Parts: sequence; structure tokens; C-alpha cells
Amino acid sequence: MLNKLINISRISKQIAMLLIDSVLLVSILLASFSIRLGYWYFPENDLIWVIFGAPIITIPIFIRFGLYRTVIRYIGFRALWAVVQAVSLYALIWGVIGFMVAVEGIPRSVILINWILAILVIGGLRTTARWMLSDVDGATKPTKCNVAIYGAGDAGRQLLNALQQSSEYNPVAFIDDASDLQKHSINGVVVYAPSNINNLIGNKKISEILLAIPSISHTRRSEIIDSLELHPVMVRSLPGVAELAQGKINIADLKEVSINDLLGRDSVFPNQDLLEVNIRDKVVMVTGAGGSIGSELCRQIIHLGASQLILFEQSELALYNIDKELSNINIVPILGSVVNQDRIEKVCKSFGVQTIYHAAAYKHVPMVEFNNTEGVNNNVFGTLNCAQAAINCGVKTFVLISTDKAVRPTNTMGATKRTAELVLQALASKQSDTKFTMVRFGNVLGSSGSVIPLFRQQIKDGGPITVTDKDIIRYFMTIPEAVELVIQAGAMGLGGDVFVLDMGKPVRINDLAEKMIRLSGLEVKDESHPVGDIEIKYTGLRAGEKLYEELLIGDNVSNTDNSLIMRAEEELLTWDELNPILDELKIAVIDCNHFKLRELLIQIVPDFKPQCEISDILYKGK
Repeated sequence: MLNKLINISRISKQIAMLLIDSVLLVSILLASFSIRLGYWYFPENDLIWVIFGAPIITIPIFIRFGLYRTVIRYIGFRALWAVVQAVSLYALIWGVIGFMVAVEGIPRSVILINWILAILVIGGLRTTARWMLSDVDGATKPTKCNVAIYGAGDAGRQLLNALQQSSEYNPVAFIDDASDLQKHSINGVVVYAPSNINNLIGNKKISEILLAIPSISHTRRSEIIDSLELHPVMVRSLPGVAELAQGKINIADLKEVSINDLLGRDSVFPNQDLLEVNIRDKVVMVTGAGGSIGSELCRQIIHLGASQLILFEQSELALYNIDKELSNINIVPILGSVVNQDRIEKVCKSFGVQTIYHAAAYKHVPMVEFNNTEGVNNNVFGTLNCAQAAINCGVKTFVLISTDKAVRPTNTMGATKRTAELVLQALASKQSDTKFTMVRFGNVLGSSGSVIPLFRQQIKDGGPITVTDKDIIRYFMTIPEAVELVIQAGAMGLGGDVFVLDMGKPVRINDLAEKMIRLSGLEVKDESHPVGDIEIKYTGLRAGEKLYEELLIGDNVSNTDNSLIMRAEEELLTWDELNPILDELKIAVIDCNHFKLRELLIQIVPDFKPQCEISDILYKGK
């Protein structure tokens, strides 16, 4: 019968509730008189109209307070508070009308009794219906997943309310470090200490732990996740504080623990003056504006108050996407390649560009190894073209996005980025109108080609996860943090500076793969665990890839005002020394002379120790 009741039309349910409330309101008034007088009472004369006419007063009030718009199965505390407000207003109006029409036989205490009984009956009926109908609704859905909520604060309590109305999750426990909350109950769910997690998982058959701790530090969050990794459960997380500012928690907000959660650290509060000095009220151009770093630069530049932002991008689709995302009248989308110096100069002169962030580059190590000449043309001569255009057009600030692979490179991509650094340093030494700055950092999370989305997809596909080498190590940083530091470092530059970002502790990629498997509630399949879920396969280092990345060529480094930004003092070439080699390199690119190209890169970057033979597809195809 309840199943049939659930499936009737919404308007039919509303009419039924209206009729039930009308009958209950009359019955409550009769009961109020009977309780006051001490015997079963039935009204006479004009009092009949006052009692039986109560629904005429009440129903419009209930409609106004939305009592018939609320879905009973999902009724919550806000809806019950609306019941209290509506009933209170009705009881007051009914009492006033009764006395105004001077009907005899209405004791003043009846008004109070009527108010109390109406709240209990009208509110109680809806609460009882919610309990009965939600159970019926749950019986028609798949079995709920037992979950524990880590964090019994405001976010945890909001999440509990959302989960208790969900057909997917059944919250069975809170976990919290606060000893004063432990062993207490929140809305029927007991709070336990983290030391009880193992027993809870077994006793309550918990399959997922949901993190509801948005306000704690990255360091503490990482420690909690590390402790949860030991248990065979899926770990999901709520968004950060900013995303929860409206105080609304949705089941859809739950997501797998991000790599930022795993590797996160406490960030240093940015210097707002440094963020704005090259951007606020200035015309700024970003090359490679549609890439991972370039697009985040554009987001932050708009936020920092640039008067105009030029999006310079060779990919039509990437340019369309970032232009559509930002959708700002101060944005100019320009299609173009950094190898076309004339177009760059026309853009800079037309819009009066004052600051350039040069993020355009080919960055995928094996891909550049297979296309050496294009890698050199884009990364070296593209940078040279942008830099010379900046000088010719009077651009004040030029910031190059560099990479840790430029340090003692073992691949062509790294060698081209180190050459690009040397080009800017040489140009900085021969003029002072344009201030050139380079910022060097490692891998960023979520960038194109990142291992993180690859690992996540491989886990969803049932494995195996592919890792090039068991001992390979990389540095990681989030894209927003890296860009924020790039902007600050660019403002510190005096001309020809190389800044290095503190990337934190290096991460063993194999450990990262194992952690992602375990935090997905699965087990690594290996020789010691042959019945595990996901296997890790080692494919061998790719062309040009090395086990360890470095950020500094030498030990000569100095601190800056930001503890995450260091200034590196490294050997450089003068323009007179570098320019003749660049002329030869250009000819080698045009002639597709791969042997000469490599020879010249080694001449420019003596630390370049190629890890593999020449792998360019055209060279090998000869």
C-alpha cells in the first residue's frame, strides 16, 4: 500500500495532505477544549463555526509557509521549523479572531493547548510519514553502502544530513580526533576515535570512509590519508572550505581523494604586492594560453586585475576553450605560433603589451625525442622570437616557464629548455629595457601527460597500472600553487634571474601507484599477494627519460622573501658566444640534420648527457 502511495501524482498527495490537516486541526481544537474542561466537549451555537472553520484560517497559512511543497520522504529540520512557524501563526490568529468576535466559552488556556497539540500532531505526522516512506523507498533501491564520516564538525554534520536522505550511502559511524566528541552521538551516529577504525570496518562492514575535514592543513590531511591507506576501504573527500562557503553539502560533491590530498603541504601565504606588480592595470600576454600552465596563468591574471589579457595560442580548440571559460570583455584571443616573430610583434604593438608570460613549449619528453627538430624550433627559437619581439616592442617584463628537466638534461626537451634559459640570460646581459626572468619547477598535478589521471583510469579499468621503473622519482606541485609562485617570482626578477620553486619532497612513482590502489579500496597484486586486485607492470624508461629530476645545476643558491622561491646563480653565455651557435642550430633545424642538432645542443649545454640514441622519426626512417 505504501509503495502505491509513493507512486501517486504529486497533486494528489498535496490534496490528501490538505484534507488530513483540515480534519486534524478540528480534532485538535476539540481535544484542546476537552483537556481544559476535563470532559469530552462538543461545541454549541457560534462556537461550532469558530472550531470547524479553523481550516479556513490555517490552510492558506500552511500553503504560504510551503508545507505542501515539501517532499515528505526527505523532510528535514528546516521543513519542521516551517511547521512550527506556520502553526504558531495560525494559533495566534485563531485566538485573536475568537476573542474579537466575542464568542463565549473560549478559555484562554485553550489557545496554548491548541498551539502545543497542533505542533506535536502536524509535525509528528510528517516525521512519522518520512520514516515510513523512506524505508519503503530504500527497499526499492540497491543495498546501501555502509560508510564512516571522518570529521564530526560542521561539514561532517551537514554531510550526515545529506547521506541520511541518500539511497546510496548508509552512515554508520563518525571518526574524529577530538576526545570530547568521542563516544557521543550526533543525530543517532556515534563518534569513535581513529584507533577504532579497524574494528569499525569489520564490525559495521564499512566499505568507504568519507573525509569531511575541509578546514585542516594540507600536512594534517596528508597524515590522515596515510593512516587510512592501511585499511581496505575506499577513501573519498569533500571539497575545500571555499567550495563549502554556501553551507550546502551534496552527495555529488564527494570525490576520490585527489593527488593533491596525498602530496599536499601547507602553502606559504602569497605576497599580494608581488602578485599584482606586473599585472594590475597592465596589458598582459600569455603564450601557450590554452595549455595546463598557460590557462591557469590566464585565470589568475584576470583575477589580479589586468586591464587586458592577450591569449596567444596555436591550437584553435585550446584557444576556444580558455576564451569560452573566461568569457571576459578584457580578453583578446589570438591564434598564432611563437615561431612567427612578425605576428608576435604585431600583437604586442597593436595592444601595447607590457608583460609576457611565455608558457608555450613542447613538454612531452618522448614526443620531443621523436620530433627533435620541431622541439628545438618551438622551444628554442620560439622563445628567441618572443624575446626579441618583446625587446623590439618595449615590453617591460618577460617571464619564461622553465622545467626541472633543464638541469643536467638527458633528453632533447630538457636541453631545449636549458637553451631557452641561456638565450634569455644572454639577451638580458646586452640590454635593460626588457626584464627577463626564468622560473624553473617540476611536474604539476593534472597537466597534460600527467601520470595521475592515467593511473586513475587504469584502476577503473581493472589494471594493470604501468610504471616505467620501480625506482623512478618525481617532484609534484599543484598547478594553481605553481602559477601563483611563478607570478611572484617574475616580480622579483632584476634581469636574467633564474628562480627555482621548492617542490617539497620527491615522490616515488611506484609508491604513488600503490597508494592510489589502496585508497581505492583495492589491493596490489604482486608475488606476495597473488590474489590482489590491481597489478603494477614496469615498462622500462622511455626515450630520454631519467630516474631522478633535479632543480639546481650547482649549489650557489640564495633565498628570497618567499620560502618556496629560491634564486639560482648559474653559469651563462654571453650573446656574442651564443648567437653564432644559434645560427648553426637554425640551419640544422631547416636541414633536418639531427646529428648536427644534437652536437650543437651539447655545445650549448655541456651538461646534456643524452640517455638514448637519436630517436627522431625522420632520422630513423632514413
